[in-house]
Amino acid sequence: MTQPAADVVVVAAGRSTRMNGIDKLDVAIGGRPLLDWTVAAFSAVARIDRIVVVAAPERIDRLRGATWLPAAATVVAGGGRRQESVAAGVAEIEARGAPPDRIVLIHDGARPAVRPELVLRVIDAVHEHGAAIPVVPIAETVKRVQDGRIAGTMAREDLGLAQTPQGVRLDILSSAYARFPPSGAEEFTDEAGLLEACTIPIHVVPGQLDNLKVTVPADLGRAAATLGAERTRVGYGEDVHPFGPGEPLVLGGVEIPGAPRLHGHSDGDVVLHAVAGALLGAAGLDDLGLQFPADERTPRGIASGDLLAGVVDRVRRAGFAPVRIDITIVGARPRLADHLGTMRSRVAELASVRPDDVSVKASTANLADSEGAGRAISARAVATVEARPS
Repeated sequence: MTQPAADVVVVAAGRSTRMNGIDKLDVAIGGRPLLDWTVAAFSAVARIDRIVVVAAPERIDRLRGATWLPAAATVVAGGGRRQESVAAGVAEIEARGAPPDRIVLIHDGARPAVRPELVLRVIDAVHEHGAAIPVVPIAETVKRVQDGRIAGTMAREDLGLAQTPQGVRLDILSSAYARFPPSGAEEFTDEAGLLEACTIPIHVVPGQLDNLKVTVPADLGRAAATLGAERTRVGYGEDVHPFGPGEPLVLGGVEIPGAPRLHGHSDGDVVLHAVAGALLGAAGLDDLGLQFPADERTPRGIASGDLLAGVVDRVRRAGFAPVRIDITIVGARPRLADHLGTMRSRVAELASVRPDDVSVKASTANLADSEGAGRAISARAVATVEARPS
């Protein structure tokens, strides 16, 4: 008998709001973007026919040109909410002539460690029951909290943590959309929530304990370990400095005349400080403040390029080499668009990586916090290092 097959919608249109300005789907794990691992996991399953990646509009062209994207994959633009992005992916599957009983899986792009056996469990359960989701049991005791105090203990035997991929027959999903349109007022955090609202039965299959969702920077290291990419390690760094007296502003190792200098023991270059912190974290070394204390042991006004060069040397002596750096600068002033390319080249030079392996982005912070008010500039960086002979 022919085994059931499925199409999958990979939802990758989120804004990584809990990643401190870093686009988690672009972060390199084992030399590959996180999203590459996710898509490849489905591409390796013979019973997956079509992969639809739903991305934010600004990512579309870059993803369509990605060399790692398999031939079976299509990239479409998502919407403002998760359910609208899922609906855009489902519409693409329908436009390709999928029959009403077609099995559709929906998976979070930030879950790169999903295994073929879980995918097949969900497909088989949908084939038999119409809709299915993977669930893992809760091991810890669950408390109900009210006003900062324990209000009771919940019976965890009846609780579970939902994962993706979640699967449903196309005709069942269409009937749910008819009742609760994706653009409607009701909001659902996953497809199971939509089906529950329609009183549609959902079958549960055993989930995968290490099918983690990357949500915060600390999850990146766990993802690398789960994926067997221990040779590659990921670190996160951030720094913020207020504006001070004097000129010029130094960012990413580049002098920007006409803008006030950032206050600090060094030249205040928050970009290079964030990169240094990320590299040290990836290599498992002490943070920048311990490596170069802000006292007489470190010359006042020292160029942050010298600090980063020292950090790279320490990282190499620890047995690692930088391979990828992703930077986000946050500040309302000055305008940085014309300087980002130069910063990219300078960071690449200091870290001894290719310019193509450095990404530098800038945000105005939308008037939020000290950065948005123009009183400070902050920077966040994710750095990937590979284990190499010291």
